[in-house]
Amino acid sequence: MNQPHSLYIGLMSGTSLDGIDAVLAKIGVNGETSAVEAVSLPFSPTLRKALFELQSPGPDELHREKQAGNALALAYAEAVSQLLKKANLPISDIAAIGAHGQTVRHQPHLGDLAYTHQTLNPALLAEKTGIDVIADFRSRDLAAGGHGAPLVPAFHAQQFVEDKNLAILNIGGIANLTLLPTSGEVTGFDCGPGNMLMDAWIHEHQGNAFDEGGNWAAQGKVDEELLERMLSDSFFAKAPPKSTGRDDFHLDWLHEKLGKDNHHAEDVQATLLHLTAHSALDSLVRHAPQTQKLIVCGGGARNNALMDLFKVKSQDFFKNPLEITTSNSSGIDPQLVEGLAFAWLAWAHKEKRPANLPAVTGAKGPRILGACYPA
Repeated sequence: MNQPHSLYIGLMSGTSLDGIDAVLAKIGVNGETSAVEAVSLPFSPTLRKALFELQSPGPDELHREKQAGNALALAYAEAVSQLLKKANLPISDIAAIGAHGQTVRHQPHLGDLAYTHQTLNPALLAEKTGIDVIADFRSRDLAAGGHGAPLVPAFHAQQFVEDKNLAILNIGGIANLTLLPTSGEVTGFDCGPGNMLMDAWIHEHQGNAFDEGGNWAAQGKVDEELLERMLSDSFFAKAPPKSTGRDDFHLDWLHEKLGKDNHHAEDVQATLLHLTAHSALDSLVRHAPQTQKLIVCGGGARNNALMDLFKVKSQDFFKNPLEITTSNSSGIDPQLVEGLAFAWLAWAHKEKRPANLPAVTGAKGPRILGACYPA
């Protein structure tokens, strides 16, 4: 492209099922990316319920999935409309929209029959917005033998550059690590549950969508035996590349680990908080013990109790002090990192640049990701 930069929109709705982050990104010719404007919209209760129910098998789910995909496209279109209004820009200024969709199944372990599915009607989104839509980013990597996840490490490697051994921990519903050593290959993988189990547990017991600041978890006491049972799940022992989601970690999984013992609800929440911190730090020390700085992004960066726990528990895992901060220190709102990543993935598709990292996903090689739905 001849112009010094282009404008893209990234749309992200993650496994937490809390809503939509829409980010307007300015992207330079070499992929350097910055946020211009952003809006966040909560899901309507109806849409959230529909998406949540699709996380497990049920009657007439093909029809329900298509209806939810249409509803999500309309919600995405509303987010785009609000974003452009806020930025005072016409649709003609936007090169494309990168739309993640909502993951309802992720089955990467089935060989040639492996699949992942993000519900969305990208054609409807293109029709409603009048902007090219790039969607279905994960399937091409799976076709090449990869997991199709995590996809954000390629963006992290572009965005976070320092003269020290870095790790980026993105905590959405699932937590994933990107390892950025000063020398050597960029790697990354899903390391376990992020907010997902904590959100599900507090919703079941208090009706809240999430534990604000980790305040409820802070009132409880960690149950070490329960934590050990959780950590005994086979996922944690797997070597990368690996990915996970609601297919593996959900309320039924938690109730199975709880068994028939009586537990105070706040103690379970505290233990889930420790599960997120422990699994991430254990993965980090096993696969990147030389890490000097950990940058946390995603919704989990707003959980004060979790951030405090990382700083305390890191002393048990690392001999040398581990610097722990959020992406705010790099000038990026933690909530916007994934939205920016999908804007960047749309840019990479338009530029015909491979955007997967085979060392991360396990794919046979670099691939151009996504499918384009022209306006």
